[in-house]
Amino acid sequence: GGSKFRVIQVKVSEDGKQSVQMTSEISTVPEDVMLGAGTQLFDHITECLSQFLEKYHIKEKRLPLGFTFSFPCEQTDLDKSTLISWTKGFRCSGVEGKDVVQLLRDAIHRHGDCNVDVLAIVNDTVGTMMSCGYHERSCEIGLVVGKGTNACYMEEMQNVELVEGDEGRMCINVEWGAFGDDGALAHIQTEFDQQVDKESLNSGKQCFEKMISGMYMGEIVRLILVKLASQGLLFQGIVTPGLLTKGKFETKEISAIEE
Repeated sequence: GGSKFRVIQVKVSEDGKQSVQMTSEISTVPEDVMLGAGTQLFDHITECLSQFLEKYHIKEKRLPLGFTFSFPCEQTDLDKSTLISWTKGFRCSGVEGKDVVQLLRDAIHRHGDCNVDVLAIVNDTVGTMMSCGYHERSCEIGLVVGKGTNACYMEEMQNVELVEGDEGRMCINVEWGAFGDDGALAHIQTEFDQQVDKESLNSGKQCFEKMISGMYMGEIVRLILVKLASQGLLFQGIVTPGLLTKGKFETKEISAIEE
């Protein structure tokens, strides 16, 4: 869902105690991969998967795989999901409008040594809710505020207009990072929010996400600091070349200052 992703091996107990054991490895997505061809991205993911299977000596086993993909998609089946649009700095060609599960399967087939079956795809908010719901059945909301932001919740089927049937409940992926794309948030967007949006890869899209999430918070603060320093209200009026450099001030530095 961002410039980093995890490969996780999950072991669920069968003794009725609902215990879960997880082994994970974090991998990065280089910027040239985030902006390159879609095949390059899925080949990179598959290579990291292969290395994980090799490291933990599970390459010979036939394993089921769940794919967490935290970008706006139209999901038509448990294992079929079409990317609507990239967000969070990604702009890989040849992926929008395509089934991302099939693209991953194709990459696994090209690699040749990953003995896995991609059985399901979920949004990261759904995965978050499910991971909590395994232990706490009353959990009905999943919330992510990280590099991007989104939420999901459980809804009565009778209120879901896009799906036939009134019985039972369904998890709804809100995609609230796109709130405000219709101008509804214009009255609370600051000049700094507007500048961040204007200079982003997807101007006019994911407006709410750009106002609160980790990918953009550092840049918002940098723009504020530039204005305050330019007005002589901060840093004795000195504006350094570093402060004028886009992306130089990162969200993690805000957290460090807060601590």
